[in-house]
Formats: sequence, structure tokens, C-alpha cells
Amino acid sequence: MNQNSISNDKLLEIIKVQTEVAQQGMDLGNIMDLVTQRTKLITNADGASVELIENEELVYRAASGMAERFLGLRLNMENSLSGECINIRIPLISNDIESDDRVNKEACRQIGLNSMIVMPLICMNEVVGVLKVLSSKAGHFNDDDIKVLELMSGLIAAEMFNAMKNGESELFYKATHDSLTGISNRSLFYDNLRKRLSHASRKEEEFGIISLDMDGLKEINDNYGHRAGDAAIKEVALRINNTLHETDTVSRLGGDEFGIIIAKIEHSDEIKTLIKQLDFEITKSFEFEGQEINLRASIGYALFKEDGIEIDVLIEKADKSMYKVKRVRKGHENVR
Repeated sequence: MNQNSISNDKLLEIIKVQTEVAQQGMDLGNIMDLVTQRTKLITNADGASVELIENEELVYRAASGMAERFLGLRLNMENSLSGECINIRIPLISNDIESDDRVNKEACRQIGLNSMIVMPLICMNEVVGVLKVLSSKAGHFNDDDIKVLELMSGLIAAEMFNAMKNGESELFYKATHDSLTGISNRSLFYDNLRKRLSHASRKEEEFGIISLDMDGLKEINDNYGHRAGDAAIKEVALRINNTLHETDTVSRLGGDEFGIIIAKIEHSDEIKTLIKQLDFEITKSFEFEGQEINLRASIGYALFKEDGIEIDVLIEKADKSMYKVKRVRKGHENVR
């Protein structure tokens, strides 16, 4: 591929991304998140996404910018630019959505995009998904942006190759699970949340979302080192998982932040009782390499129907509830 037309600034940015990708190790989920964030910036786009093929659907497994709120969304491959890209295995560009019959106009309007580039993700000679950049402006992209996407998609494909050497199921697992804790990641959390919301709406059931944020992780890292910090995150994930039912979902959303879906709940007292149990389990004594480490977390919640019926609203309510707890705890610490 001729890279001469790509500006030196963009090439330097891509090299920086390569370094960052190398630092992620074997964490495919983090690599996809990183690439979508950096690709959006390098192409001056409004959003970017990685969509993987699962059961003849395309699933948003990483997203940034205007695409981020669609994380976990499942789309039919038929009658879409992504589907055509997968079929013919070459990058495609659409700079005017409204006049392009290849695209799913309804889906594009829902996202708010007017131009995009779709790049096939090819691993072991199989197309496993697409890398896509999006813009709200028509005519935003050019051939240089396609070259940038080719380089960026290669970073993802290299990690996919390592996963697919062990079979396609390993690729799915690595794309949807956190490498440090082994629990589901942000992508699978939103995927499961969309499914749960759809099911609850049809069956007129209720469910709960818990937002949990570790307290004091920075102090653990500063005082005992990042190995201790990683051990603390793993231990908190384990304690949460052991407290929940099999039908519930716990996900590491990033850093020291966890999201929990409580599949079935009758009233708010149930979720309040569960939060007390989680707090009790998390704050039990924890020792790492002979050092006693205090584990704490701020926990908030939201209930489907009672607090809202849309994903964004429920997440916001749960987060606000959690941050309220965190502020109260910090206030008590300052008083002491």
C-alpha cells in the first residue's frame, strides 16, 4: 500500500497507537476500544465502531463518539454498506447517505450520520466484522482516510489472529470479556442490557441496574504498587460475582468501574438488600503479599420502569445514585 499521501502527523499518530496497542497485551476488547477512539481522532470523524459478525448479525463491540451509545446494538447485515463490505471484502465509502442505495438509511438517520467508511476486518482469510468511521457531515472522507483505516484495522486483525488460532469461540470470548478479571466487558454489558430491556418490556417484568465504583484504588496503587491494584480489582470482581445469581450479569466497564444487571426484581427493597450484601462482601479483609488492603466501593442503582424505560436514562440514574454515595463517603472522611 502506498502511504506517501498520508501526512506525517497522521503516520506519527498511527505509530503512537501501535505502541498503545502493544501495551494492551492480549486484551482484544481494550484494543478495539482504543482503535475506535484513535481512529475517530485521526480521521477527524464524529464516531467510529468495530462491528463483529455473530449469528448472521453485526454487533457493535466497540464504539466511540456518536456511535458510543449504540454499543451492544445488533443489526441485520442485509441491505447495509457493512453487509456489502463483508461480501466483497474491500473498503467502501459513502459520502452522501441520502443518495446511496447501498446503505440502511433508517439506521443511519437513527445514528445521525451522513457519510462513512467501512473497512473489512479479515483474519485467517475470514471476514469477521468491520471497522467503521462516521461523520454527521456529507462528503467528509477521502482516500487518505481509507489508507488510515487499513493501517488501523491491521492492529485489530493481528490480535484477532491470536484469538482465532484457538477457534472462533475464543474470538467471541476475547471480544466480550475483560482479560484481567475474566468477567464480561462493557460491550457485553450493553448487549445483555439491551436484551434484558427488550424482554422486560415484552413480558412486563422489572429488573435493576447497579453501578459500582471502587473507592481508594489510586491509594492502593500508590502505596502497594499496580500489581496490588490489579489484585484488588480481581478480588472485587470475584466477590461481586459470588454474591449474584447465575441469571445476573456483572461486567467491568473500565478501570475500577463495574456494571451489574439484576435480571429479576420485584421492588426496590430487594435491590437495597443486595447492595448491602455486596458492600459487606467487598469490605471483608483482603491480604496481598502479606499486606492488609482495605477494599471499599460506592454502589448505586436504578430500576426499570420505576426510574426509566430507556438505557441511557437508567444508566444515568444508577450513576447519579452511585456518585451520591461516593460524595457522602468522602464527606465523612473529610470530617474525620
